[in-house]
Amino acid sequence: MDNFAKPDLGSVKRLPPADVSTGDDDLDSARVEARQYLEFYNWVLSIKGEYFGYGAEEIIYIFLFEIEPGRPEVNRWTWVIVGDVPPTYIPADDAATPFEALDGYIGALEEWVEAARQGKSVAKLIPVNVDATPANAEMLAGRLKFLDERILPELKGN
Repeated sequence: MDNFAKPDLGSVKRLPPADVSTGDDDLDSARVEARQYLEFYNWVLSIKGEYFGYGAEEIIYIFLFEIEPGRPEVNRWTWVIVGDVPPTYIPADDAATPFEALDGYIGALEEWVEAARQGKSVAKLIPVNVDATPANAEMLAGRLKFLDERILPELKGN
């Protein structure tokens, strides 16, 4: 038995096996993107379970994955956020619900935006798949403002 934090499974919906469609093309596409993103990492041996936490069509999707970790220090529960935002993973140690995952994601990306605006190194911050330029920081800041003002309150109400 591991000593890692576990997510609130009451805050997510279990998805059918990966080879079975959910019937929602946007959700299925986002799910494939999230799986591929997670499977890129060598600390993921396999995906054992998949859960849907939240989705705003073509904007953001939050998934929870139960994985077979490839290293003992890796939590078997990991959130993955994809959509029209930089993809990332957040261990369940840092977030128990989709709301907490998104809140942490916004905070981490706000740190990246500030560093990029100031021309500081982003090497030890959340990975973002664009150059750390002031222009990219402004574009991301606008998306984060939308997530913070529109999506986060909706998630908090769920």
